[in-house]
Amino acid sequence: MKLNEILQKKEVTLSFEVFPPKVTADYETVQKAAYGVAKLKPSYMSVTYGAGGSTRGNTLKLAKGIQEEYGVTTIAHLTCVGATKEKIQESLEELRAAGIENVLALRGDRPKDFEGEPFIDYHYASELAADIRAFGGMCIGGACYPEGHVESENSQEDILNLKKKVEAGCEYLTTQMFFDNNIFYNFLCRVREAGIDVPVIPGIMPITRPSQLRSAVRLSGCNVPMRFRSIVDCFGNNPEAMQQAGIIYATDQIIDLIANGIKHVHVYSMNKPEVVRGIQESLSKII
Repeated sequence: MKLNEILQKKEVTLSFEVFPPKVTADYETVQKAAYGVAKLKPSYMSVTYGAGGSTRGNTLKLAKGIQEEYGVTTIAHLTCVGATKEKIQESLEELRAAGIENVLALRGDRPKDFEGEPFIDYHYASELAADIRAFGGMCIGGACYPEGHVESENSQEDILNLKKKVEAGCEYLTTQMFFDNNIFYNFLCRVREAGIDVPVIPGIMPITRPSQLRSAVRLSGCNVPMRFRSIVDCFGNNPEAMQQAGIIYATDQIIDLIANGIKHVHVYSMNKPEVVRGIQESLSKII
């Protein structure tokens, strides 16, 4: 099923992201975790893509397996990093043959150890989205950044770039993680004022280890409310307590979003079925 069909439905959706292994030797371990998430029957799942196509085969294999084994609609990520037009065409043909109809078009971060120029035929996600649209038959999504992309000069430039993605073919947008819902609400207002009317799906990351928070701040520059910093300071040295507190904080964000009319929420699961289960159980009477 195409994601735009799912997003048109009136009921609330809760979806989860998983990632393939960096090396094929770890595939069975990662597959078990990803399938553990799929068993919980989320509304849909997204499967990430390694820099320069490093996990291309595993992304396809994992996304296909989730759909075939559990009947859960999947989205496969594609990035501009290291991508030529020929490679993207090949990837799209493989996705189509596997029955995958949804793609998330991303520029991708510059890999630290990538040799040569990382952006070959594609420099921006809008260029990638345009070629995917020309290929046909795919529902195309894009990423957005409630606190601004780290490389954008200002929020106005960021919104203009976002509009280019939508004009190029993105039919929905999923946000980078955020820990303060007011940031998302303000962003959504600015997006609508700019004339962007596609669904904007908030992305929530349950932080279950202090190291995850440090990585999130380093990579995205996202704001961390003092309330959440206090939680990490208090429970960070107790893994079980930190996991429970992280699940509760993320669930609280989701409840607030739903209460404020947001119908679709995407969760960065970090391949942790126990985290997905904890969130679902906390929302059992709400969704």
